Amino acid sequence: MDNRIDKLLKHVEEKYGGIIQRGARHYLEVNLAEQARKLGFADLGEKYKTACAIIPLKAPQRGMKVRIDGRTFVNYVEYDSGMAVPGYLAKASGRTFRTFVPSDSMICNFF
Repeated sequence: MDNRIDKLLKHVEEKYGGIIQRGARHYLEVNLAEQARKLGFADLGEKYKTACAIIPLKAPQRGMKVRIDGRTFVNYVEYDSGMAVPGYLAKASGRTFRTFVPSDSMICNFF
């Protein structure tokens, strides 16, 4: 278990906590490598350079939107906050999680 991964995930949950709604269809992708680098965890940024957190949104955001098949998120898991991450990352964090069950059709928001 790497405590830095837990710190990274908590940081993202805190940053986006005000706009998260479990089970929402609209979502935002957060690049975890970028967030890790901001926290000074450059090696985690390199290790997880393709990993993204899924932030289900209380309301659609301004900007471009793209409809995505919910099956894209196979092997993602969800935390109590509603944030979803790849299962391999969740296992490395040591945090409690459950299977992420996305909507059949999700809408990625870019802003």
